[in-house]
Amino acid sequence: MLLVHGQKTWCVAKPSSDQATLLANINYACSQVDCRVMQKGCPSPATLINRASVAMNLYYQSRGRNHWNCDFRSPVLIVMSDPSKSHMYLS
Repeated sequence: MLLVHGQKTWCVAKPSSDQATLLANINYACSQVDCRVMQKGCPSPATLINRASVAMNLYYQSRGRNHWNCDFRSPVLIVMSDPSKSHMYLS
């Protein structure tokens, strides 16, 4: 993972993102990277925003972790704390 001042980074969807855009982002990201992890129960809970964040982050991580690799149609965040271990994943 990319280190920014010693921190790892993740690309996630902002909670204000609309459903149609989240679905478009999932479809785009998963057309470019292997999203099979989402078929294995990841993320939990499997809300649309969590699934979009996983897909977008898979794309971001696989493409070099540059800010332009986290440039999707919906508002996004590059975060420095693991969203799966925080309150970023909303149920």
